[in-house]
Amino acid sequence: MTTAALYMDATITPNRSLSPRGFALLLTALVAINGATATMFWIAGAWPVPVFLGLDVLAVFVAFKVSYGAARLSERVQVSADEVRVRYEAPNAARTVWTSPTAFTGVALEDVDAHHSRVRLTLSGRKLTVGRALSPKERMAFGRALESAVQRARTERW
Repeated sequence: MTTAALYMDATITPNRSLSPRGFALLLTALVAINGATATMFWIAGAWPVPVFLGLDVLAVFVAFKVSYGAARLSERVQVSADEVRVRYEAPNAARTVWTSPTAFTGVALEDVDAHHSRVRLTLSGRKLTVGRALSPKERMAFGRALESAVQRARTERW
């Protein structure tokens, strides 16, 4: 992006409601409960059950680690008088997924109902949905702000 003035520079990051401390407590409780259950089954002679209970704990651990890894990804939307740019950013990498001239970029707001909405950038048949990590209400507010930023950026050019 050029050094032109930005009309919008928004970074959207997913929210994770379980803190690392909460994750540690959850995993500790799961290990304790599965450990007690596995011990009872081991004593009863059902030795395969503790193996599956261990795999259960491992699966929960891996699922949360993948979820926390995805939470480190962010979406950055920038609007200048020259272009609209969307980048996906991770701690060690970034890639641009959309670049278009501001003068020809459209913003489509689709508010289906209270639980489903979508904000799309459009240009000559190309479409990109932005703000997926936001709630439907936040997404529509973001869409209106994006639409306003594009309109303000267009007026600078003329």
